[in-house]
Amino acid sequence: PTLPDGLAVPPYDRSALLTGIVHIGVGNFHRAHQAVYVDRLLAEPGASDWAICGLGLRQGDARMRDVLAAQDGLYTLLTKHPDGSTDGAVVGSITDYLLATDDAEAAVARLAHPDTRIVSLTITEGGYNVVEATGAFDVDNPDVQHELAHPDQPRTVYGFLAAALQRRRDAGIRPFTVMSCDNVQHNGDLVRRMLLSFAALRDDGLAAWIEREVTFPNTMVDRITPVTDPADVRYVEDEYGVRDAWPVPCEPFLQWIVEDEFCNGRPALETVGVTFVPDVSPYEAMKLRLLNAGHSVVGLLGAVHGYDTIDACVGDPVFAAFLRRFLDVEAAPRLGAVAGVDVDAYTDSVVRRFGNPAIRDSVARICSFSSDKLPKFLLPTLRANLASGGSIDHATLVVAAWCYYSDKQASKAGEPLDIQDPMRDELHRAASRTGDDVLAFVRQEAVFEDLAQSEAFAERYATWVRRLYAASDVRECMAAVG
Repeated sequence: PTLPDGLAVPPYDRSALLTGIVHIGVGNFHRAHQAVYVDRLLAEPGASDWAICGLGLRQGDARMRDVLAAQDGLYTLLTKHPDGSTDGAVVGSITDYLLATDDAEAAVARLAHPDTRIVSLTITEGGYNVVEATGAFDVDNPDVQHELAHPDQPRTVYGFLAAALQRRRDAGIRPFTVMSCDNVQHNGDLVRRMLLSFAALRDDGLAAWIEREVTFPNTMVDRITPVTDPADVRYVEDEYGVRDAWPVPCEPFLQWIVEDEFCNGRPALETVGVTFVPDVSPYEAMKLRLLNAGHSVVGLLGAVHGYDTIDACVGDPVFAAFLRRFLDVEAAPRLGAVAGVDVDAYTDSVVRRFGNPAIRDSVARICSFSSDKLPKFLLPTLRANLASGGSIDHATLVVAAWCYYSDKQASKAGEPLDIQDPMRDELHRAASRTGDDVLAFVRQEAVFEDLAQSEAFAERYATWVRRLYAASDVRECMAAVG
């Protein structure tokens, strides 16, 4: 009630809410996506059982704990439109926050509480504890080894989930649904496989109970959410007279597709725009191969050119035309039917969203962890076109740009690039051998598997690498693709 009239606030009584969801890994994306849908739902009659308790597992989450505690869990969502206007609204769906490094027992108790019916995750791809080379659970992780020796001292997401589920099983309490909201293909299947692997190491009986009783719906999530800028903090104070230490900027677009598999009830999120489906795979493929791949396309080429933001890239007619041709000629034709979605309209929305000048998503952020992203977002389309005889030139030029980016670690203008990638050193070493072996970069089987052995790809890649290295401007090559 103390907030100004010009700022939208939750219309429901937050003191009357029960915590039905525990979300592990509260960051900007969760606060712009799932928490917003739940906020809308809580304004509906009969939805008061679904408030969110945030849970951080790392000491690095202490800042989120402190900010949310100081602000009663409230924060300002800043929806930024292409015309320069901004809508501000206070989101109230997060009513509590726990930091596991403060009190692991409190975290397990909240997860095990009968009111908790869904545990959702945005823990980033690295949080799933997968051995990249094999796809198996990384049992050698020191934190996992600690948890197996000390089950009452969990550290990883699996340690906490297993401890809470064991407590619920032993008390005769129905389990919770585990719902990943990470940008990972078949995210529910992945967390199910990893949790069962961990539980089997701990207790075969528990693993069998989880396999039988717990559900893990796959989801597709979509909203461009950049990092919070100091200007966002100033905007909230100047525009509304409110001090918010961590507002969340985002685009207007919002989408959530969820497989309807919940073992202990679910909120009626379909009333606020969530789409429940029997199989999320077609929607997932559409997003990964159009939006996510499109981001990498303009991001890597933009980094080599010297652009700082994605909207600056798409504001360049050469970049916009190249992106559109990649989407229309190489990516979209390799998608199957997507029920209820006009793929052409979705493609239009991708280009429009990237060009939103109010978002100013950084090229550096989009290019980060490319060794994780491209094998999932871009290379499947390239392989599909190789198999079908389709065009591969757009995707191949992007791979060539990734080589240049990794080799020179600077733009064509000589400006150093901020490269954040767990394989940065390996990528650099391989790319730096390009002068002696034009295929050196793509011979990295951990990233490209056997792609270098494809004569059709190797020939086009060699052509584009040589042209890109010789060109003074990456746009010369982009325009030449046609």
